[in-house]
Amino acid sequence: MTVADLAIIAALIFVWGTLSARLERTDMTAPILFTAAGLLLTHGPLRPLGIEPSRESVKLLAEATLALVLFSDASRVGLRNLRADAGLCLRLLGIGLPLTIGLGTLAALALPGYGDVWLALLVGAALAPTDAALGASMMVNPAVPARIRRLINVESGLNDGIATPVVLVAIAGVAATEEASHTGPAAALLELAIGLAIGAAVGAGGGWLIKVCRRRGWVAEGFAGAAVLGLAACCYATSVALHGNGFIAAFVGGLGFAAAGREAARFVPFVEETGALVSLLVWLLFGVIAVAPAVESLTWQTAVYAVLSLTLIRMLPVAVALLGTGLGRATVAFVGWFGPRGLASVVFGLLALETLGEQAARPAVAVIAFTVLLSVVAHGLTAEPLARRYGARLSPAEHSAGATGLVPVPVRRLVRRSHSASHHADGSGRGGPDATGEGR
Repeated sequence: MTVADLAIIAALIFVWGTLSARLERTDMTAPILFTAAGLLLTHGPLRPLGIEPSRESVKLLAEATLALVLFSDASRVGLRNLRADAGLCLRLLGIGLPLTIGLGTLAALALPGYGDVWLALLVGAALAPTDAALGASMMVNPAVPARIRRLINVESGLNDGIATPVVLVAIAGVAATEEASHTGPAAALLELAIGLAIGAAVGAGGGWLIKVCRRRGWVAEGFAGAAVLGLAACCYATSVALHGNGFIAAFVGGLGFAAAGREAARFVPFVEETGALVSLLVWLLFGVIAVAPAVESLTWQTAVYAVLSLTLIRMLPVAVALLGTGLGRATVAFVGWFGPRGLASVVFGLLALETLGEQAARPAVAVIAFTVLLSVVAHGLTAEPLARRYGARLSPAEHSAGATGLVPVPVRRLVRRSHSASHHADGSGRGGPDATGEGR
């Protein structure tokens, strides 16, 4: 990446940061803007200015982004905080998510060229995690009860970490099939086990150490956030150095940090904001690398799969998971629809592309990319109007019941950077209320 490329990227970030509030009032989200910018810089009138990232830089950025997002999401939710309304969360994550992966895998097997179950599993698992950032305006809309917004946010904060092992095992399975290698899913499972152990040890140990040092006055407030950022990187890098899986180490490390650090979790926004910044670059690379090939290779089967992925494959498992909870049909449908496919799916696709090579990964990446592209547009444009319509259909009693009962959640990725949420925090971005508008 040249200095000119860096200048273009820096200018885009500056423009978004300067005009974000105004753009979001027109339903222009950061994923839409940066994806479009990446496409225009490589396939449009701005092509002479286009950036050409190397494979190494793409892989490094994708891995760093996913590690930061997994750590910050897990540390923001925290194991203790799930007690308040664990039932609904566990239903979506323990029933809805596996059903979504299963349905997505079965549907992918029907696509042309998907005879390999590992390739189908890669598509089904990569498109299962949700991203609340694509519905940023909905996440801060008071017309939607706080409990429902929080439920969607908790799910999106944890399901990418839970789906990550399945995606990585699927990638290993495809690699073993393509290369006739002795390494495969078994070796991937061993890496996951090592990553889990290292993440738990480093995350919990680091959280406890920060807590103790802060109580003794050894931690300078201005550098505490950087310490947590270093801990997230340490979880990932230590696991990779010891032949474990860095992503699982980052996710489990975040859970361990939240459990052991307690009040130290107030410094997580520094990690979250860093992850939000690099995620902008991932959306830009998505436009540069994946969008045009996905559209050029688009078939009617891929288009049908993308529509099913955002509707039936997502909404049916959610309906099954929420049976018997007392939530109304409108609420179940609303939660089911707002399961956007976003950052995690993009990173999974980029990792598959870099790990497997273009020829082996092309079928899966094409489906993932088009589904995410459709989700970016559909969920970005429907977030505000559907939130208003859903809120208008609720009775006062339903609004009151939905205003309590769920715990504070991670302010999810770019949601935290939206204008509607930003006025809740102080100038440092730390210690303010969450994205639902209620204080912690």
